Amino acid sequence: MESTTQSAVEIRVTGYGHPDAQRLSAEVQEEYVRRYGEGDLTEMHPDHFDPPAGLFLIGYLDGEPVASGGWRAKKAGPHGLRDGDAELKRMFVAPAARGRGLARALLRRLEETAVEAGHTRVVLETGTLQPEAIALYASEGYADIQKFGLYREHPQSVCMGKELPAAAPRG
Repeated sequence: MESTTQSAVEIRVTGYGHPDAQRLSAEVQEEYVRRYGEGDLTEMHPDHFDPPAGLFLIGYLDGEPVASGGWRAKKAGPHGLRDGDAELKRMFVAPAARGRGLARALLRRLEETAVEAGHTRVVLETGTLQPEAIALYASEGYADIQKFGLYREHPQSVCMGKELPAAAPRG
């Protein structure tokens, strides 16, 4: 199992079906209910995040799972998605662990792994009631893109994307 240590956080590839991933996913759904009145109904399956189709990471602080996020490959579609896109899903930091740079560290690692997997852009959907998420993404170079996904018609939906650098040649 691959792992990376950044400061006091350990970032591990776990898969979306891992119990820690499912626990944090349930917590992020509770966060959506608090903010929007309902959870995210977007279809999610563990195999969406199995390499090479995707990747799911958990951030551990002192051995406790406190942050999560993954990407899954997307194909070109009618709403601005392109072949080579990697869609971010379930980015979350537990409230007690916020303010320590965990989301930024996780986001950067997800971008690195997406580049390594040959993706050319990261896309995501978030919402207007998550201003801290929008600020994080904007500070990391994400900009508004055409809305896609289940909530593309919802007025609180915000879709963002970021072009990724080409992967360095292996040699």
